[in-house]
Amino acid sequence: MTDQIQRFLFERTNVRGEIVTLERAYAEVLDRHGYPPAINRLLGELLAAVALLTDTVKLDGVLSIEVRGQGELSLLMAESNPGGELRAIARVDEDASLPEGEASFRELVGDGHIMITLDPREGNRYQGIVALDHDSLGGCLEAYFAQSEQLPTHLWLRADGQRAGGLLLQRLPDESHNQDEDAWERTVQLAHTLTTDELLGLEQREFLHRLYHEETVRVFDPKPLHFGCTCSRERIGEALLTLGAQELREIIVERGEIETQCHFCHTHYRFGESEVEALISAQDGPPPTLH
Repeated sequence: MTDQIQRFLFERTNVRGEIVTLERAYAEVLDRHGYPPAINRLLGELLAAVALLTDTVKLDGVLSIEVRGQGELSLLMAESNPGGELRAIARVDEDASLPEGEASFRELVGDGHIMITLDPREGNRYQGIVALDHDSLGGCLEAYFAQSEQLPTHLWLRADGQRAGGLLLQRLPDESHNQDEDAWERTVQLAHTLTTDELLGLEQREFLHRLYHEETVRVFDPKPLHFGCTCSRERIGEALLTLGAQELREIIVERGEIETQCHFCHTHYRFGESEVEALISAQDGPPPTLH
C-alpha cells in the first residue's frame, strides 16, 4: 500500500507520532494540473501535511490548509477528511516567472499567512491563522501548533514530484505515564537525521525501525488514503450564488447557460436558466405567509 498514514507512540512516554506516504493520490492531483516542478513539490508537502493534521486533531469533518502569499504563488490549498480523501490546488499568477528547478518555500510564496480551517460535521467551524514567518511549510505549521494548540510539535515534510511523505512528532501534556524525561528531545533529534530517500522510499514500519530501533514503539493499524473530490452540483450552485442574482441572470441572457468546473478535479457543471432561477429562489427563501 503506497498511500497511507500510520499512527505510533513511544511506550512509557508522552510522545506520539504519525507518518504518511503518498503516491497515487499525489499523482492524481498533479495529473489534473500542469504546475511547474517547484509547485508540484510544495503541493506534495501540503498534501502530506493536511493528512497528518486531520489524523492528529481527530476531526470528524473537513480540515483545510490555505497558504496565501504575496509572491508568484498566491495560493496553495489542500483538504482532507476522516474518510482519507485528499485534494489540493495551487494558484499561480499568469505572468509569474517560476524557476524550473529548486525553489524555496519563501521564494515561491513571499509574505502572507496560513489559514487552517476545521469544519466539523456537527458544531462550530474554527479557523486559525499564522503568519508565514518561517522558511518552510513545516516550520509555519509548527508555529500554528505552538500558537493555537499549545502542544510541542515537529513536522518533517518531503516531496519529489512522484512521492510525498511526512513525519509528525508531538509531546502530549499528560505527564502521568511518562517514565522517560528525555524521550521528547531524543526522538526529535533522531528525526532530524532522516533523509528524503528514507522518508519517501522506505515502507513505513521499516522507516520507523531504522530511525527508532533502540526505542520501544507501538505501531497501530495503517489507514488508507486516496484522492477524492467533495464537489457536487449543490456546492457548485452555492458558489455561483456568491456572484449575485443580477450577474447570474446577465450571464444567462448573454450565453444561454452557465458553464463552470471544479478547480480541484475539473468536473464540468452546466446550469440552464430554470436551474439558475431555482438557485436564486432558494436563496431568497419562500414568500411570506399572509394571515
